[in-house]
Amino acid sequence: MLPFLLIALTLVGLLTFWLHRRLVVAPGWQTRWRYAVTLVLVSLTALAVVTAAGGLRWGTADDTRPVAAVALSWLVVALYLSLALAATQLGALALWLVTARERRAPLLRRFNRVTAPLAAVAALGATAYGAVEASDPTITRTSHTSAQLPQAFDGTTVALVTDLHAGVVHGSDFARTVVDRVNAAKPDLVVLSGDVVDAPFERHRAEITPLADLEAPLGVFAVTGNHEMYTGSTADWVAEWKRLGITVLSNSSEVLSRGAETIRVAGVHDREGTGDFAPDPGRALEGTADAFTLYVAHQPVMAEVSSGRGVDLQLSGHTHGGQVWPFNLLVPLQQPMVEGFAVVDGVPVITSRGAGTWGPPVRIAATPEIPLITLKRG
Repeated sequence: MLPFLLIALTLVGLLTFWLHRRLVVAPGWQTRWRYAVTLVLVSLTALAVVTAAGGLRWGTADDTRPVAAVALSWLVVALYLSLALAATQLGALALWLVTARERRAPLLRRFNRVTAPLAAVAALGATAYGAVEASDPTITRTSHTSAQLPQAFDGTTVALVTDLHAGVVHGSDFARTVVDRVNAAKPDLVVLSGDVVDAPFERHRAEITPLADLEAPLGVFAVTGNHEMYTGSTADWVAEWKRLGITVLSNSSEVLSRGAETIRVAGVHDREGTGDFAPDPGRALEGTADAFTLYVAHQPVMAEVSSGRGVDLQLSGHTHGGQVWPFNLLVPLQQPMVEGFAVVDGVPVITSRGAGTWGPPVRIAATPEIPLITLKRG
């Protein structure tokens, strides 16, 4: 862990230094502007590092939430600043190559004085847009047709709630928004497919209390995600879900009945789990081969180990659809799909972009969603 932290801090430091060079030094601003921009860069970067390391501990979680949101959003601003300034640096290089030597310095300074503020405005604008997008998870409707679905369950609707990431940035008000929108859609079944929380239990327990109000006649079910494993209090969170009336699928399955006909909903712990929370697909899917089975697994890649086990539809999240462009281009390096529907090793999988966000409360080209899936016999 220590080498990773040192590498991460080194990269953040180098990025901040480069941003300083492009925003402050290259345009040749007057001294007072140099100090002001440098102070903002260093302060926001330091605050982002402290926040990401869990260092915001004064007062309550509600006290620190606005600070955390600003600090982590700065990471997105820095990303787009870097992309924009890299493009302007290429422009400056081209200008340098075609300009006579005696005119280069003043011309490049003027070029940088125009492009540096434009890059800053573009990065801030994109991040502000992404912050607004991230605050508005919407119901998206889709369907899945299967000949194995019993007639009594034809038309059953399933709300897939994933990646809420309640904690440092997302409080109980965000959870309340999600709950209200799910309940307004009147699903027959609600599935929470992991990363419900993203913070230590004692400080952030209240963030998920609205989940107790989720309503579905066939029940509300949940599995763990990788961030439940990272909190250091997995057992406490799982116990809290149960206290809120949520059925936790701990490498297990449950029978859902309508009249004489049944289906199964099975769930597995996240692949990052160990010990009591290690994933066991074999145990989760034991006895489900003869029934239509919804399989809940946080990461879509888990379909690779459930292939051939009788899964009719896997419900997943984890990817966030990339959350912030261009990270959607990197998701396939770890997962077999980014979002939507795909067949992975013979297993039909629906992967949600998720309702919340990890880290920055920002989404760009990956709007938040709560899929409402209608199961159809056919």
